[in-house]
Amino acid sequence: MKFEKKTQLSIAYAVLTLLLLLSLQNYFTNQVETLPYSQFREWIKSGQVIECTFSGEFIHGRANVDGQEISFRTAVIDDPEIIGLLEENQVEFTRQPSNNWFTQLLSWILPALIFVGIWLFIIRRMSGGGGGLMSIGKSKAKVYMEKGTGITFDDVAGIDEAKEELLEIVEFLRTPERFQALGGRIPRGVLLVGSPGTGKTLLAKAVAGEASVPFFSLSGSDFVEMFVGVGAARVRDLFEQAKKHAPAIIFIDELDALGKARGAGSFGGHDEREQTLNQLLTELDGFDTNAGVILMAATNRPEILDPALLRPGRFDRTVAVDRPDVKGRTAILQIHAKEVKLAPDVDLHKLAVRTPGFAGADLANVVNEAALLAARRDKDAITMSELEEAIERSVAGLERKSRVLNEKERRIVAYHEAGHAIVGEILPEANPVQKISIVSRGIAALGYTLNMPLEDRYLMTKEELEDSLAAILGGRAAEEIVFGEISTGAANDLQQATQMAERMVKEFGMSQRIGLVAHRTDRSQQLLGMTPADRPYSDETAKLIDEEIKGIIGAGYARAKDLLTQHRQAMEDVVEILFENEVMDGDQLRNLLSEHGIELPPRPKQEASSDSPAAEPQANGNAPQSEEEEREVS
Repeated sequence: MKFEKKTQLSIAYAVLTLLLLLSLQNYFTNQVETLPYSQFREWIKSGQVIECTFSGEFIHGRANVDGQEISFRTAVIDDPEIIGLLEENQVEFTRQPSNNWFTQLLSWILPALIFVGIWLFIIRRMSGGGGGLMSIGKSKAKVYMEKGTGITFDDVAGIDEAKEELLEIVEFLRTPERFQALGGRIPRGVLLVGSPGTGKTLLAKAVAGEASVPFFSLSGSDFVEMFVGVGAARVRDLFEQAKKHAPAIIFIDELDALGKARGAGSFGGHDEREQTLNQLLTELDGFDTNAGVILMAATNRPEILDPALLRPGRFDRTVAVDRPDVKGRTAILQIHAKEVKLAPDVDLHKLAVRTPGFAGADLANVVNEAALLAARRDKDAITMSELEEAIERSVAGLERKSRVLNEKERRIVAYHEAGHAIVGEILPEANPVQKISIVSRGIAALGYTLNMPLEDRYLMTKEELEDSLAAILGGRAAEEIVFGEISTGAANDLQQATQMAERMVKEFGMSQRIGLVAHRTDRSQQLLGMTPADRPYSDETAKLIDEEIKGIIGAGYARAKDLLTQHRQAMEDVVEILFENEVMDGDQLRNLLSEHGIELPPRPKQEASSDSPAAEPQANGNAPQSEEEEREVS
């Protein structure tokens, strides 16, 4: 930005200077009066001309007009009598040697020189910085020299396995001779694969910081421009720069923007993206194994990458960067807690247990939101209350106190959320309820029920999916039982239920009629331009799949409706509490259900969590009344 301002100012100064010179020339020219030749003769005869000089095509002189001396000029005309006329009236006159050739030369060359000078000035300015037109083929990489990243492995937590795999890269950059002495070859490329926010970029910076080598960082989209060939030129320039500073690391974030599989949605071999990818493949093949340059890249969509990128010899190693387990989340929270002031009542392990499925970026956001809340409340330190509210904000969105519902809408929302909560708490394999609220949050939710697993899990059984499906549909069932009609509030619930049932049928083989066959369209095929007509099964099978999906959803809805009809009074009591307090926590709900004689399934205590990866928390929100808002949520 500063460079662009300097360039604009320099060009403006040059233009203003040129205009000033032209103005001065015009000013001085305008001070000399131009006379017709006939008037010049009259002035001579009347004795007004004091002196004159013959110079090339003009006669310059001074005259006394009305008692005031002025300068004048007039054109030279072939007049044999003029000399006699001047002598007769005693006017001093001289002749100046003609410089006609020099004047003509200047009149042609000077404007050209000025034009060329201004053009060269602009070209130098534009090619001098990263954003100039003449540097369009230059790499846009941000370069961190040596420990310029300021990040080491001590700043990375929750992904210990990934750190261990990358330690070998660090050792090679530090002492390459150890590997070369044994004939070993370090991987040319390392691909970091994981969900957004899991720390892929942070991990790459930590590798560079640990090894104390230059770090070239840029995004995959930086290579692609509107001009054909620019991307390939930038790839060449990037690798040339890295080799000059070897040992070094090149890091390309969002590799899928550059490395998408060829032949899908392009215009053939002349497509700019394909040319850029081909150049990248060529550079990886042309790597000198002893050059000390390692390419690292990150993506959250490995399924759409070109297979040629992933073969051994290019990206030799793929490192999975997963969401952290409870120990990892605790370690991440401890790192972020160093930057803020926490109250003594804060239990980071308890927060880690309550945030299954959160990535490192999510946890950083929770701590930051809690700090902002504490500052807003004029507190000296962040308490557990702010951190818990920050978790709710991350899951359900910002509280919308300005959104006021009428009495009928509040009743619908209250029964809707009570339906979610009661079904989710009674069914043994559904996630237990942590909180119920009829306070509007986020863009769309008019209320929400927060269901969170008490432990991290790798897998879900068919029974767990069916119970979760029934809990999702509990809100719609409650509305129909109480009001005898349904609202648009269950739009998001139906979307979640349909996605879950579809995966059960098409991906998990949980339908007896369909059998143990995977019919789910691969996500990479969708992203690479496949249409429904390209699906690998017949129309009859598609019809059967639709019937099975509807059957699973219908069965879950019937279960939810039966449970709520059976425990109608408990639902009424939950709604009464929600009307009075607007919120209700999970312990209150469980106590109320126990008072009604409802047998609840045994559940592990929250503090006794396992160390396996997380199933994400689920917020069953009451969707908005507007169809436009429903689309925004989905």
